[in-house]
Amino acid sequence: MLDEMTSKALLAKEDEAVFTELVEENRKFIKSAAYRAVHHFITESDDEWSVSLIAFHEAVMQYDESKGNFAAFAMLVIRRRLLDHMTSERRHMGEIAMEPMILEGNPEEMEDLTGVQSETLKKTAALSDESSAPGSSAIKDEIDSMQEVLSAYGFSFFDLAECSPKAGKTKDACAKLIRALTASPELMAEMRKNHALPIKELLKVVKVPRKIAERHRKYIIAAAEIIGGEYPLLTDYLAYIRKGMEDP
Repeated sequence: MLDEMTSKALLAKEDEAVFTELVEENRKFIKSAAYRAVHHFITESDDEWSVSLIAFHEAVMQYDESKGNFAAFAMLVIRRRLLDHMTSERRHMGEIAMEPMILEGNPEEMEDLTGVQSETLKKTAALSDESSAPGSSAIKDEIDSMQEVLSAYGFSFFDLAECSPKAGKTKDACAKLIRALTASPELMAEMRKNHALPIKELLKVVKVPRKIAERHRKYIIAAAEIIGGEYPLLTDYLAYIRKGMEDP
């Protein structure tokens, strides 16, 4: 014989009103399942609550009697989704902490990205549980916005770790290309229209080796979009480029 929660879960799969009742009757259960997964109490204003609700709905939609008791099945689904959420958050915080290095392209810091990222992830794992980190929300918003811009060009903000300039001469050459690009509304418009770096036109303005422009194409595009957009925090990491613009 099925228990009341399991019986209602079967009905809730086909009836939204029954699902709403099921949630209302089992809020404490959902929070308890979340607590067991994350090892701290959650409130209904926490992201974990939203994740848990989505997981509870997923459990209802996937449930059938062959899976045994519904409560045990739902608890398992909630746990899995919350663990996925925490892993994603920690990874994202690690990527955000990597961001100044990605943009600046410091040769010493860029020598071993894998090792640095590993250390960064360790240091920022605890930060994912803290919502009060100064500026963390603002920089996240800028990065999320830039991700959308760069997706049109076919790459991600975090791809920049692989194509940022490392050597001083290369860094200077990229800076010249970025300055020339952002100083020309026509070239910026062409880049945004075609979603590609106008290398041929740029090299008519700046005398640098073509292979530098091609190899660091993603970095040049990203830097130009940052400087040419509303990204004050990200722009701070490109101070060496901006300084060249301001010099007489």
